[in-house]
Amino acid sequence: MTDYPSRSRIWELDFLRGIALIAMIAFHTVYNLKEFYQVPVSYEVGPVYYLGRFAASLFIVVAGISCSLSKNNIRRGAKIFLFGLMITLVTYLVNPAFNIIFGILHFLGAAILLNSFFIRFSPGVLLILGTAIILAGSYFREIVMPNNLLAPFGLLGPEFFSVDYYPLVPWLGLFLYGVSLGKILYNGKKSLVANSALRQSFVNILGQHSLIIYLLHQPVILLLLSLLYGSFPF
Repeated sequence: MTDYPSRSRIWELDFLRGIALIAMIAFHTVYNLKEFYQVPVSYEVGPVYYLGRFAASLFIVVAGISCSLSKNNIRRGAKIFLFGLMITLVTYLVNPAFNIIFGILHFLGAAILLNSFFIRFSPGVLLILGTAIILAGSYFREIVMPNNLLAPFGLLGPEFFSVDYYPLVPWLGLFLYGVSLGKILYNGKKSLVANSALRQSFVNILGQHSLIIYLLHQPVILLLLSLLYGSFPF
């Protein structure tokens, strides 16, 4: 869900972002139908749940790869994190019951900022660190904190709630896998497949504008559903 200058774009990464966007939009459409219009569909288990996890995981891995292609990671990370804070504020003001605390944008912004530290390591070390962080996530889930001050790291109090939640532990591990892949596959900062009809596909175009589409897709989905059902959920 991050971009780098057009002159250095690697089309297959845009294509993967586009796939992730389509999966995410499908997941959030089902979520909105269930939560706001009481349609008897499920997003907490089954195929739709895994579709949502697939979308987030793909965004995170591609973001890690992309960090090896950009020289502006500090600025990009800060911008994405600020967008996450804006979403937290907007959701809290519109409906606190659907507030977002350290969602996917908060995570991506923080991970990209942290990349300035991790980028120095070799691919092998990054894979080891990533695996350790993922395994630590299982342990952290068993710990109950007295408050939610460490929620960004996956350590929660008993009453924590967030509609969208991607803590650094374990998700930073997946991001580091992406950074490792970027070092291995894109050391020359060139596409692995120079020519493909998919380069000009609709999916690829979506991926080129992933951040703005992410910011706008939920209001657009809710607007369309409100027109369909004749009522706005808020």
